[in-house]
Amino acid sequence: MSERWYKEAVIYCIEVDTYQDSNGDGCGDLPGLISRLDYLARLGVTCLWLNPIHPSPKRDGGYDISDYYGVHPQLGTLGDFVELATQARSRGIRLVLDLVVNHTSDQHPWFQSARSDPNSPYRDFYVWTEDEPPDRRQGMVFPGEQTETWTMDDAAKLWYYHRFYEFQPDLNWSNPAVRAEIKKVMGFWLQLGASGFRIDAAPFVIEQTTPGVNPGPMDFTILDDWRQDIQWRNGEAVLLCEANVAPEDLPKYCAAALDGPNDRAHLMFAFGLNAKLWLALARCEAEPLVEALGSMPKLAAMAQWATFLRNHDELDLSKLTDEQRSDVMAAFAPKQDMRIYGRGIRRRLASMMNGDRARIELAYALQFSMPGTPVLRYGEEIGMGEQLALPGRLSVRTPMQWDDSRAAGFSTAPVAELIRPVSTRGAYSAKRVNVEAQQLDRQSLLRWFEELIRVLRECPEIGVGEVSVIDRPLPRSVLAHRFDAPEGAILLLHNLAATPVTLDLSGIDTGKRPHEVLADGRYEPPAKNLAHLELNGWGYRWIRLRRSSKV
Repeated sequence: MSERWYKEAVIYCIEVDTYQDSNGDGCGDLPGLISRLDYLARLGVTCLWLNPIHPSPKRDGGYDISDYYGVHPQLGTLGDFVELATQARSRGIRLVLDLVVNHTSDQHPWFQSARSDPNSPYRDFYVWTEDEPPDRRQGMVFPGEQTETWTMDDAAKLWYYHRFYEFQPDLNWSNPAVRAEIKKVMGFWLQLGASGFRIDAAPFVIEQTTPGVNPGPMDFTILDDWRQDIQWRNGEAVLLCEANVAPEDLPKYCAAALDGPNDRAHLMFAFGLNAKLWLALARCEAEPLVEALGSMPKLAAMAQWATFLRNHDELDLSKLTDEQRSDVMAAFAPKQDMRIYGRGIRRRLASMMNGDRARIELAYALQFSMPGTPVLRYGEEIGMGEQLALPGRLSVRTPMQWDDSRAAGFSTAPVAELIRPVSTRGAYSAKRVNVEAQQLDRQSLLRWFEELIRVLRECPEIGVGEVSVIDRPLPRSVLAHRFDAPEGAILLLHNLAATPVTLDLSGIDTGKRPHEVLADGRYEPPAKNLAHLELNGWGYRWIRLRRSSKV
Protein backbone atom coordinates (compact mmCIF):
# COMPACT_ATOMS: atom_id res chain seq x y z
CA MET A 1 0.00 0.00 0.00
CA SER A 2 1.18 3.51 -0.80
CA GLU A 3 2.50 5.64 2.04
CA ARG A 4 0.32 8.44 0.68
CA TRP A 5 -2.78 6.34 0.13
CA TYR A 6 -5.05 9.14 1.31
CA LYS A 7 -3.78 11.39 -1.50
CA GLU A 8 -4.70 8.81 -4.13
CA ALA A 9 -8.00 7.70 -2.56
CA VAL A 10 -11.62 8.03 -3.64
CA ILE A 11 -13.64 8.48 -0.45
CA TYR A 12 -17.30 7.41 -0.33
CA CYS A 13 -19.48 8.75 2.50
CA ILE A 14 -22.08 6.32 3.85
CA GLU A 15 -24.86 6.60 6.41
CA VAL A 16 -25.01 2.95 7.48
CA ASP A 17 -28.63 3.01 8.62
CA THR A 18 -29.85 4.11 5.17
CA TYR A 19 -27.53 2.01 2.99
CA GLN A 20 -28.55 -1.67 3.20
CA ASP A 21 -30.71 -3.58 5.68
CA SER A 22 -29.69 -7.21 6.19
CA ASN A 23 -32.28 -8.44 8.71
CA GLY A 24 -35.55 -6.86 7.60
CA ASP A 25 -36.01 -4.48 10.54
CA GLY A 26 -36.16 -1.43 8.25
CA CYS A 27 -32.77 -0.05 9.30
CA GLY A 28 -29.51 -0.43 7.42
CA ASP A 29 -26.70 -2.20 9.24
CA LEU A 30 -23.07 -3.29 9.06
CA PRO A 31 -23.81 -6.78 7.67
CA GLY A 32 -25.85 -5.07 4.95
CA LEU A 33 -22.91 -2.82 4.12
CA ILE A 34 -20.61 -5.85 3.97
CA SER A 35 -22.94 -7.38 1.38
CA ARG A 36 -22.44 -4.32 -0.84
CA LEU A 37 -18.64 -4.14 -0.72
CA ASP A 38 -18.30 -5.76 -4.14
CA TYR A 39 -20.48 -3.00 -5.59
CA LEU A 40 -18.24 -0.37 -3.99
CA ALA A 41 -15.09 -2.11 -5.22
CA ARG A 42 -16.49 -2.17 -8.76
CA LEU A 43 -17.30 1.54 -8.50
CA GLY A 44 -13.65 2.17 -7.62
CA VAL A 45 -14.02 3.38 -4.04
CA THR A 46 -10.90 2.97 -1.90
CA CYS A 47 -12.07 4.47 1.40
CA LEU A 48 -15.42 4.48 3.20
CA TRP A 49 -16.24 7.37 5.51
CA LEU A 50 -18.92 6.11 7.89
CA ASN A 51 -21.25 8.59 9.55
CA PRO A 52 -21.64 7.81 13.29
CA ILE A 53 -22.27 4.13 14.06
CA HIS A 54 -22.25 4.41 17.86
CA PRO A 55 -25.12 4.00 20.35
CA SER A 56 -27.18 7.17 20.31
CA PRO A 57 -30.69 8.48 21.05
CA LYS A 58 -30.61 9.57 17.37
CA ARG A 59 -31.93 13.06 18.03
CA ASP A 60 -29.27 14.44 15.66
CA GLY A 61 -28.72 11.67 13.16
CA GLY A 62 -26.35 9.80 15.46
CA TYR A 63 -24.15 12.82 16.15
CA ASP A 64 -25.45 12.71 19.72
CA ILE A 65 -23.32 9.80 20.95
CA SER A 66 -24.04 7.97 24.21
CA ASP A 67 -21.19 5.39 24.04
CA TYR A 68 -17.94 5.85 22.12
CA TYR A 69 -16.90 2.21 22.59
CA GLY A 70 -19.93 0.53 21.04
CA VAL A 71 -21.99 0.03 17.90
CA HIS A 72 -25.66 1.03 17.84
CA PRO A 73 -27.63 -2.24 18.30
CA GLN A 74 -29.67 -1.57 15.17
CA LEU A 75 -26.46 -1.35 13.14
CA GLY A 76 -24.79 -4.50 14.45
CA THR A 77 -22.03 -5.46 16.85
CA LEU A 78 -18.34 -4.84 17.37
CA GLY A 79 -17.77 -8.19 15.72
CA ASP A 80 -19.66 -6.96 12.65
CA PHE A 81 -17.39 -3.91 12.52
CA VAL A 82 -14.26 -6.06 12.62
CA GLU A 83 -15.70 -8.23 9.85
CA LEU A 84 -16.48 -5.12 7.80
CA ALA A 85 -12.92 -3.83 8.26
CA THR A 86 -11.48 -7.21 7.26
CA GLN A 87 -13.71 -7.69 4.23
CA ALA A 88 -13.19 -4.10 3.09
CA ARG A 89 -9.40 -4.29 3.39
CA SER A 90 -9.39 -7.49 1.30
CA ARG A 91 -10.92 -5.38 -1.49
CA GLY A 92 -8.46 -2.51 -1.05
CA ILE A 93 -10.96 -0.36 0.86
CA ARG A 94 -10.16 1.41 4.13
CA LEU A 95 -12.57 2.72 6.79
CA VAL A 96 -12.65 6.22 8.26
CA LEU A 97 -15.00 6.86 11.18
CA ASP A 98 -16.68 10.06 12.29
CA LEU A 99 -14.94 11.30 15.44
CA VAL A 100 -17.67 13.34 17.15
CA VAL A 101 -15.99 14.59 20.31
CA ASN A 102 -16.94 18.25 20.51
CA HIS A 103 -19.96 17.04 22.47
CA THR A 104 -21.76 13.94 23.71
CA SER A 105 -25.44 13.11 24.05
CA ASP A 106 -27.01 14.32 27.29
CA GLN A 107 -27.85 10.61 27.77
CA HIS A 108 -24.17 9.64 27.87
CA PRO A 109 -23.28 8.11 31.27
CA TRP A 110 -20.58 10.73 31.64
CA PHE A 111 -23.09 13.58 31.52
CA GLN A 112 -25.66 11.77 33.63
CA SER A 113 -23.04 11.28 36.32
CA ALA A 114 -21.70 14.82 35.94
CA ARG A 115 -25.11 16.48 36.37
CA SER A 116 -26.23 14.35 39.31
CA ASP A 117 -23.16 14.53 41.55
CA PRO A 118 -20.83 17.50 42.13
CA ASN A 119 -18.15 15.04 43.24
CA SER A 120 -18.45 12.90 40.12
CA PRO A 121 -15.16 12.30 38.29
CA TYR A 122 -17.09 13.34 35.17
CA ARG A 123 -18.30 16.72 36.47
CA ASP A 124 -15.29 18.40 34.86
CA PHE A 125 -15.79 16.49 31.59
CA TYR A 126 -18.23 19.26 30.63
CA VAL A 127 -18.27 23.07 30.65
CA TRP A 128 -20.28 24.59 33.52
CA THR A 129 -20.85 28.00 35.09
CA GLU A 130 -22.90 29.15 38.08
CA ASP A 131 -24.02 32.49 36.63
CA GLU A 132 -26.07 33.05 33.51
CA PRO A 133 -23.55 33.71 30.71
CA PRO A 134 -23.96 37.06 28.94
CA ASP A 135 -23.38 35.36 25.57
CA ARG A 136 -25.87 32.50 26.07
CA ARG A 137 -27.74 33.45 22.89
CA GLN A 138 -24.67 33.82 20.67
CA GLY A 139 -22.75 31.43 18.43
CA MET A 140 -25.60 29.11 17.43
CA VAL A 141 -24.67 26.64 14.67
CA PHE A 142 -28.28 25.98 13.61
CA PRO A 143 -30.14 29.31 13.46
CA GLY A 144 -33.88 28.79 13.66
CA GLU A 145 -33.45 25.45 15.43
CA GLN A 146 -31.35 26.70 18.37
CA THR A 147 -32.16 29.58 20.69
CA GLU A 148 -29.12 29.45 22.98
CA THR A 149 -25.70 27.90 23.57
CA TRP A 150 -25.92 27.79 27.37
CA THR A 151 -28.73 25.96 29.17
CA MET A 152 -29.59 25.68 32.86
CA ASP A 153 -29.52 22.07 34.08
CA ASP A 154 -32.10 21.54 36.82
CA ALA A 155 -30.23 18.64 38.41
CA ALA A 156 -26.81 20.31 38.60
CA LYS A 157 -28.23 23.79 39.21
CA LEU A 158 -25.58 25.02 36.78
CA TRP A 159 -25.45 26.33 33.24
CA TYR A 160 -23.79 23.99 30.74
CA TYR A 161 -22.38 24.88 27.32
CA HIS A 162 -23.54 23.36 24.02
CA ARG A 163 -22.33 24.79 20.71
CA PHE A 164 -24.98 22.65 19.00
CA TYR A 165 -28.35 21.48 20.35
CA GLU A 166 -29.14 21.58 24.08
CA PHE A 167 -29.15 17.76 24.19
CA GLN A 168 -25.48 17.79 23.08
CA PRO A 169 -23.39 19.18 25.98
CA ASP A 170 -19.84 20.14 24.97
CA LEU A 171 -16.90 18.23 26.36
CA ASN A 172 -14.36 20.25 28.33
CA TRP A 173 -11.19 20.02 26.25
CA SER A 174 -9.25 21.96 28.89
CA ASN A 175 -9.47 18.84 31.05
CA PRO A 176 -6.51 16.43 30.56
CA ALA A 177 -8.77 13.52 31.55
CA VAL A 178 -11.04 14.23 28.54
CA ARG A 179 -8.04 14.30 26.24
CA ALA A 180 -6.73 11.01 27.62
CA GLU A 181 -10.11 9.30 27.32
CA ILE A 182 -10.65 10.32 23.70
CA LYS A 183 -7.18 9.06 22.77
CA LYS A 184 -8.26 5.71 24.21
CA VAL A 185 -11.39 5.86 22.02
CA MET A 186 -9.29 6.48 18.92
CA GLY A 187 -6.87 3.69 19.81
CA PHE A 188 -9.78 1.30 20.37
CA TRP A 189 -11.21 1.78 16.86
CA LEU A 190 -7.80 1.73 15.19
CA GLN A 191 -7.17 -1.61 16.88
CA LEU A 192 -10.48 -2.92 15.49
CA GLY A 193 -9.54 -2.00 11.92
CA ALA A 194 -10.32 1.68 11.31
CA SER A 195 -7.79 3.59 9.19
CA GLY A 196 -8.53 7.03 10.57
CA PHE A 197 -11.11 9.58 11.62
CA ARG A 198 -13.04 12.47 10.18
CA ILE A 199 -12.86 15.13 12.91
CA ASP A 200 -16.34 16.57 13.27
CA ALA A 201 -16.53 20.30 14.07
CA ALA A 202 -12.77 20.59 14.58
CA PRO A 203 -12.68 24.36 15.33
CA PHE A 204 -15.16 23.91 18.18
CA VAL A 205 -13.17 21.01 19.66
CA ILE A 206 -10.01 23.09 19.97
CA GLU A 207 -11.78 26.29 21.09
CA GLN A 208 -11.34 26.86 24.82
CA THR A 209 -14.74 27.96 26.11
CA THR A 210 -15.22 30.60 28.79
CA PRO A 211 -18.54 32.36 29.59
CA GLY A 212 -18.66 35.77 27.94
CA VAL A 213 -15.67 35.07 25.67
CA ASN A 214 -16.82 34.27 22.13
CA PRO A 215 -14.86 32.98 20.34
CA GLY A 216 -12.38 31.58 22.81
CA PRO A 217 -8.67 30.94 22.19
CA MET A 218 -7.74 27.93 20.02
CA ASP A 219 -5.59 25.12 21.42
CA PHE A 220 -3.99 23.35 18.43
CA THR A 221 -1.96 21.11 20.72
CA ILE A 222 -5.02 18.83 20.75
CA LEU A 223 -4.45 18.10 17.06
CA ASP A 224 -0.70 17.75 17.63
CA ASP A 225 -1.37 15.14 20.29
CA TRP A 226 -3.86 13.22 18.13
CA ARG A 227 -1.52 13.10 15.14
CA GLN A 228 1.39 11.83 17.18
CA ASP A 229 -0.72 9.24 18.98
CA ILE A 230 -2.47 7.72 15.95
CA GLN A 231 0.77 7.60 13.94
CA TRP A 232 2.42 5.77 16.81
CA ARG A 233 -0.44 3.26 16.87
CA ASN A 234 -0.77 2.89 13.08
CA GLY A 235 1.58 4.57 10.63
CA GLU A 236 -1.10 4.56 7.89
CA ALA A 237 -3.85 6.16 10.00
CA VAL A 238 -5.15 9.56 8.92
CA LEU A 239 -7.12 12.52 10.25
CA LEU A 240 -9.65 14.23 7.96
CA CYS A 241 -10.49 17.65 9.36
CA GLU A 242 -13.82 19.48 9.08
CA ALA A 243 -12.94 23.15 9.54
CA ASN A 244 -14.91 25.75 7.61
CA VAL A 245 -12.72 28.64 8.74
CA ALA A 246 -10.98 31.67 7.22
CA PRO A 247 -8.38 30.80 4.52
CA GLU A 248 -5.48 32.16 6.57
CA ASP A 249 -6.37 29.79 9.44
CA LEU A 250 -6.68 26.60 7.38
CA PRO A 251 -2.97 25.66 7.28
CA LYS A 252 -2.88 25.73 11.09
CA TYR A 253 -5.02 22.59 11.14
CA CYS A 254 -2.42 20.70 9.09
CA ALA A 255 0.92 21.76 10.49
CA ALA A 256 2.46 23.99 13.07
CA ALA A 257 4.61 25.47 10.31
CA LEU A 258 4.65 24.89 6.57
CA ASP A 259 8.41 24.41 6.62
CA GLY A 260 8.26 22.04 9.57
CA PRO A 261 6.88 18.53 10.15
CA ASN A 262 3.24 17.92 9.32
CA ASP A 263 1.96 17.08 12.76
CA ARG A 264 -1.79 17.66 12.55
CA ALA A 265 -4.51 16.64 10.08
CA HIS A 266 -3.60 14.79 6.89
CA LEU A 267 -6.70 15.96 4.98
CA MET A 268 -8.72 19.19 5.02
CA PHE A 269 -12.17 19.62 3.50
CA ALA A 270 -11.93 22.32 0.81
CA PHE A 271 -14.97 24.35 1.88
CA GLY A 272 -13.82 27.54 0.15
CA LEU A 273 -13.22 25.74 -3.15
CA ASN A 274 -16.61 24.03 -2.83
CA ALA A 275 -18.46 27.33 -2.49
CA LYS A 276 -16.63 28.92 -5.42
CA LEU A 277 -17.24 25.83 -7.57
CA TRP A 278 -20.98 26.20 -6.99
CA LEU A 279 -20.77 29.92 -7.74
CA ALA A 280 -19.01 29.15 -11.02
CA LEU A 281 -21.69 26.60 -11.93
CA ALA A 282 -24.46 29.07 -11.05
CA ARG A 283 -22.98 31.91 -13.10
CA CYS A 284 -21.70 29.65 -15.92
CA GLU A 285 -18.38 31.45 -15.56
CA ALA A 286 -14.92 30.11 -14.76
CA GLU A 287 -13.71 33.21 -12.91
CA PRO A 288 -14.72 32.09 -9.38
CA LEU A 289 -12.79 28.85 -9.88
CA VAL A 290 -9.77 30.63 -11.32
CA GLU A 291 -9.80 32.88 -8.25
CA ALA A 292 -10.23 29.92 -5.89
CA LEU A 293 -7.41 27.90 -7.45
CA GLY A 294 -5.12 30.90 -7.31
CA SER A 295 -5.81 31.67 -3.67
CA MET A 296 -5.98 28.22 -2.06
CA PRO A 297 -3.78 28.26 1.04
CA LYS A 298 -0.61 26.23 0.76
CA LEU A 299 -0.72 23.13 2.93
CA ALA A 300 2.23 21.20 4.34
CA ALA A 301 3.86 18.71 1.97
CA MET A 302 2.17 15.62 3.36
CA ALA A 303 -1.25 17.28 3.72
CA GLN A 304 -4.01 17.18 1.13
CA TRP A 305 -7.34 18.83 0.36
CA ALA A 306 -10.54 16.75 0.32
CA THR A 307 -12.92 18.00 -2.37
CA PHE A 308 -16.68 17.51 -2.44
CA LEU A 309 -19.84 18.81 -4.07
CA ARG A 310 -22.55 17.49 -1.74
CA ASN A 311 -22.27 15.86 1.67
CA HIS A 312 -24.49 14.71 4.53
CA ASP A 313 -25.20 18.27 5.67
CA GLU A 314 -26.56 21.32 3.91
CA LEU A 315 -24.57 22.86 1.07
CA ASP A 316 -23.01 25.62 3.17
CA LEU A 317 -22.66 28.92 1.28
CA SER A 318 -21.90 31.06 4.33
CA LYS A 319 -18.44 32.04 3.06
CA LEU A 320 -19.88 33.68 -0.09
CA THR A 321 -20.98 37.30 -0.20
CA ASP A 322 -24.72 38.05 -0.06
CA GLU A 323 -24.76 38.68 -3.81
CA GLN A 324 -22.85 35.49 -4.60
CA ARG A 325 -25.03 33.41 -2.30
CA SER A 326 -28.14 34.90 -3.88
CA ASP A 327 -26.92 33.86 -7.34
CA VAL A 328 -26.32 30.27 -6.23
CA MET A 329 -29.67 30.10 -4.45
CA ALA A 330 -31.50 31.48 -7.48
CA ALA A 331 -29.91 28.88 -9.75
CA PHE A 332 -30.12 25.80 -7.55
CA ALA A 333 -32.61 26.46 -4.71
CA PRO A 334 -35.25 28.84 -6.10
CA LYS A 335 -37.90 27.80 -3.55
CA GLN A 336 -37.74 28.56 0.16
CA ASP A 337 -38.20 24.94 1.26
CA MET A 338 -35.00 24.06 -0.62
CA ARG A 339 -32.99 26.32 1.71
CA ILE A 340 -31.90 25.98 5.33
CA TYR A 341 -30.31 28.03 8.13
CA GLY A 342 -30.28 31.12 5.93
CA ARG A 343 -26.98 29.98 4.44
CA GLY A 344 -27.40 26.62 2.74
CA ILE A 345 -29.22 24.30 0.34
CA ARG A 346 -30.77 20.97 1.36
CA ARG A 347 -30.89 19.29 -2.04
CA ARG A 348 -28.88 16.62 -3.83
CA LEU A 349 -26.85 17.49 -6.90
CA ALA A 350 -28.89 15.69 -9.57
CA SER A 351 -32.05 17.59 -8.75
CA MET A 352 -30.15 20.87 -8.42
CA MET A 353 -29.13 20.29 -12.05
CA ASN A 354 -32.75 19.44 -12.99
CA GLY A 355 -31.59 15.96 -13.93
CA ASP A 356 -29.54 17.33 -16.86
CA ARG A 357 -27.01 14.58 -17.46
CA ALA A 358 -24.52 16.85 -19.23
CA ARG A 359 -24.46 19.31 -16.34
CA ILE A 360 -24.20 16.53 -13.74
CA GLU A 361 -21.20 15.06 -15.56
CA LEU A 362 -19.60 18.47 -15.91
CA ALA A 363 -19.98 19.19 -12.18
CA TYR A 364 -18.34 15.95 -11.13
CA ALA A 365 -15.65 16.14 -13.82
CA LEU A 366 -14.80 19.53 -12.34
CA GLN A 367 -14.69 18.21 -8.78
CA PHE A 368 -12.52 15.23 -9.70
CA SER A 369 -10.13 17.55 -11.57
CA MET A 370 -9.51 19.80 -8.56
CA PRO A 371 -6.47 19.67 -6.26
CA GLY A 372 -7.17 17.07 -3.60
CA THR A 373 -8.85 13.77 -2.81
CA PRO A 374 -12.45 13.47 -4.07
CA VAL A 375 -15.24 12.67 -1.60
CA LEU A 376 -18.50 11.26 -2.98
CA ARG A 377 -21.77 10.98 -1.04
CA TYR A 378 -23.65 7.68 -1.39
CA GLY A 379 -26.33 7.75 -4.09
CA GLU A 380 -24.70 10.57 -6.04
CA GLU A 381 -23.23 8.01 -8.43
CA ILE A 382 -26.73 7.10 -9.65
CA GLY A 383 -28.24 10.59 -9.46
CA MET A 384 -30.50 10.24 -6.42
CA GLY A 385 -32.69 13.19 -5.48
CA GLU A 386 -33.78 14.61 -2.15
CA GLN A 387 -37.10 14.45 -0.30
CA LEU A 388 -38.00 17.96 0.77
CA ALA A 389 -40.99 16.69 2.77
CA LEU A 390 -38.52 15.40 5.36
CA PRO A 391 -37.35 17.93 7.97
CA GLY A 392 -34.03 19.75 7.81
CA ARG A 393 -30.98 17.85 6.62
CA LEU A 394 -32.86 14.54 6.51
CA SER A 395 -33.93 15.50 3.00
CA VAL A 396 -30.58 14.19 1.68
CA ARG A 397 -30.34 11.22 4.06
CA THR A 398 -32.80 8.80 2.43
CA PRO A 399 -32.35 5.06 1.71
CA MET A 400 -30.03 3.95 -1.07
CA GLN A 401 -31.97 2.99 -4.20
CA TRP A 402 -30.79 -0.46 -5.27
CA ASP A 403 -33.71 -1.54 -7.45
CA ASP A 404 -37.24 -0.55 -8.47
CA SER A 405 -39.12 -2.49 -5.77
CA ARG A 406 -41.29 -0.76 -3.16
CA ALA A 407 -38.45 -0.52 -0.64
CA ALA A 408 -35.86 0.03 -3.41
CA GLY A 409 -33.93 -3.13 -2.46
CA PHE A 410 -32.86 -1.36 0.73
CA SER A 411 -34.93 -3.56 3.03
CA THR A 412 -37.48 -6.39 3.08
CA ALA A 413 -39.45 -4.61 5.81
CA PRO A 414 -42.87 -3.08 5.06
CA VAL A 415 -42.37 0.43 3.72
CA ALA A 416 -44.15 1.88 6.76
CA GLU A 417 -41.39 0.43 8.98
CA LEU A 418 -38.39 1.85 7.10
CA ILE A 419 -36.13 4.15 9.08
CA ARG A 420 -36.79 6.79 6.43
CA PRO A 421 -39.10 6.71 3.42
CA VAL A 422 -37.84 5.61 0.02
CA SER A 423 -38.41 8.03 -2.83
CA THR A 424 -41.44 6.65 -4.73
CA ARG A 425 -42.61 9.58 -6.85
CA GLY A 426 -41.23 11.85 -9.50
CA ALA A 427 -38.12 11.86 -11.66
CA TYR A 428 -35.84 10.64 -8.84
CA SER A 429 -38.00 7.79 -7.53
CA ALA A 430 -36.50 4.32 -7.13
CA LYS A 431 -38.57 3.24 -10.13
CA ARG A 432 -36.54 5.59 -12.31
CA VAL A 433 -33.23 5.88 -10.47
CA ASN A 434 -31.64 2.70 -9.11
CA VAL A 435 -28.42 0.70 -9.20
CA GLU A 436 -29.83 -2.43 -10.82
CA ALA A 437 -31.07 -0.63 -13.93
CA GLN A 438 -27.92 1.47 -14.29
CA GLN A 439 -25.60 -1.52 -14.04
CA LEU A 440 -27.31 -2.95 -17.13
CA ASP A 441 -27.18 0.34 -19.05
CA ARG A 442 -23.76 1.05 -20.57
CA GLN A 443 -24.70 4.72 -20.94
CA SER A 444 -25.87 5.19 -17.34
CA LEU A 445 -24.52 7.69 -14.84
CA LEU A 446 -23.24 4.82 -12.69
CA ARG A 447 -21.20 3.42 -15.58
CA TRP A 448 -19.87 6.93 -16.23
CA PHE A 449 -18.72 7.24 -12.61
CA GLU A 450 -16.93 3.90 -12.85
CA GLU A 451 -15.09 5.23 -15.93
CA LEU A 452 -14.34 8.58 -14.25
CA ILE A 453 -12.75 6.85 -11.26
CA ARG A 454 -10.75 4.49 -13.50
CA VAL A 455 -9.37 7.43 -15.45
CA LEU A 456 -8.50 9.26 -12.23
CA ARG A 457 -6.58 6.20 -11.08
CA GLU A 458 -4.62 6.20 -14.35
CA CYS A 459 -3.74 9.89 -13.95
CA PRO A 460 -1.99 10.08 -10.58
CA GLU A 461 -0.85 13.65 -11.15
CA ILE A 462 -4.46 14.92 -10.90
CA GLY A 463 -5.10 16.22 -7.42
CA VAL A 464 -1.53 15.65 -6.26
CA GLY A 465 0.67 17.42 -8.81
CA GLU A 466 1.36 21.13 -9.16
CA VAL A 467 -1.80 22.83 -10.43
CA SER A 468 -1.78 25.91 -12.67
CA VAL A 469 -4.48 27.77 -14.59
CA ILE A 470 -3.74 28.33 -18.29
CA ASP A 471 -2.94 32.01 -18.56
CA ARG A 472 -4.33 33.21 -21.90
CA PRO A 473 -7.54 34.75 -23.24
CA LEU A 474 -10.39 32.21 -23.10
CA PRO A 475 -14.19 32.36 -23.23
CA ARG A 476 -15.64 33.38 -19.85
CA SER A 477 -17.24 29.98 -19.45
CA VAL A 478 -14.04 27.94 -19.89
CA LEU A 479 -11.72 26.73 -17.16
CA ALA A 480 -8.42 25.41 -18.52
CA HIS A 481 -5.91 24.13 -15.98
CA ARG A 482 -3.20 21.52 -15.76
CA PHE A 483 -1.33 19.32 -13.32
CA ASP A 484 2.40 18.66 -13.54
CA ALA A 485 4.11 15.95 -11.53
CA PRO A 486 6.92 13.41 -11.89
CA GLU A 487 4.25 10.98 -13.15
CA GLY A 488 3.43 13.25 -16.09
CA ALA A 489 1.32 16.22 -17.14
CA ILE A 490 -2.36 16.54 -17.99
CA LEU A 491 -4.51 19.37 -19.39
CA LEU A 492 -8.10 19.72 -18.20
CA LEU A 493 -10.72 21.72 -20.10
CA HIS A 494 -14.26 22.42 -18.84
CA ASN A 495 -17.02 24.55 -20.38
CA LEU A 496 -19.44 25.82 -17.72
CA ALA A 497 -22.03 27.10 -20.21
CA ALA A 498 -24.42 25.61 -22.79
CA THR A 499 -22.76 27.32 -25.78
CA PRO A 500 -20.05 25.32 -27.63
CA VAL A 501 -16.63 26.98 -27.92
CA THR A 502 -13.40 26.53 -29.86
CA LEU A 503 -10.10 27.11 -28.09
CA ASP A 504 -6.63 27.97 -29.35
CA LEU A 505 -4.06 26.70 -26.88
CA SER A 506 -1.15 26.61 -29.29
CA GLY A 507 2.22 27.12 -27.69
CA ILE A 508 1.62 24.83 -24.74
CA ASP A 509 4.32 22.19 -24.39
CA THR A 510 2.40 19.03 -25.27
CA GLY A 511 5.11 16.39 -25.35
CA LYS A 512 5.25 13.95 -28.24
CA ARG A 513 1.63 12.91 -28.62
CA PRO A 514 -1.17 14.56 -26.66
CA HIS A 515 -4.23 12.34 -26.40
CA GLU A 516 -7.60 12.37 -24.74
CA VAL A 517 -8.27 10.23 -21.65
CA LEU A 518 -11.77 11.49 -20.78
CA ALA A 519 -14.36 13.58 -22.62
CA ASP A 520 -18.09 14.25 -22.70
CA GLY A 521 -18.35 13.04 -26.31
CA ARG A 522 -16.41 12.34 -29.49
CA TYR A 523 -13.98 15.03 -30.60
CA GLU A 524 -11.30 15.24 -33.24
CA PRO A 525 -8.03 14.04 -31.68
CA PRO A 526 -6.08 16.99 -30.26
CA ALA A 527 -3.45 18.34 -32.62
CA LYS A 528 0.12 18.44 -31.34
CA ASN A 529 -0.02 22.24 -31.13
CA LEU A 530 -3.52 22.29 -29.53
CA ALA A 531 -4.51 25.00 -32.01
CA HIS A 532 -8.13 24.03 -32.63
CA LEU A 533 -9.85 22.43 -29.65
CA GLU A 534 -13.63 22.15 -29.75
CA LEU A 535 -15.59 21.95 -26.54
CA ASN A 536 -19.32 21.21 -26.37
CA GLY A 537 -21.78 23.09 -24.22
CA TRP A 538 -21.31 21.72 -20.67
CA GLY A 539 -18.36 19.85 -22.22
CA TYR A 540 -15.11 18.61 -20.72
CA ARG A 541 -11.91 17.15 -22.13
CA TRP A 542 -8.98 15.69 -20.18
CA ILE A 543 -5.90 15.57 -22.42
CA ARG A 544 -2.72 13.80 -21.43
CA LEU A 545 0.32 15.82 -22.45
CA ARG A 546 3.04 13.46 -21.31
CA ARG A 547 3.57 10.50 -19.03
CA SER A 548 6.71 9.24 -17.35
CA SER A 549 7.66 5.68 -18.31
CA LYS A 550 9.51 5.36 -15.01
CA VAL A 551 6.37 5.55 -12.84
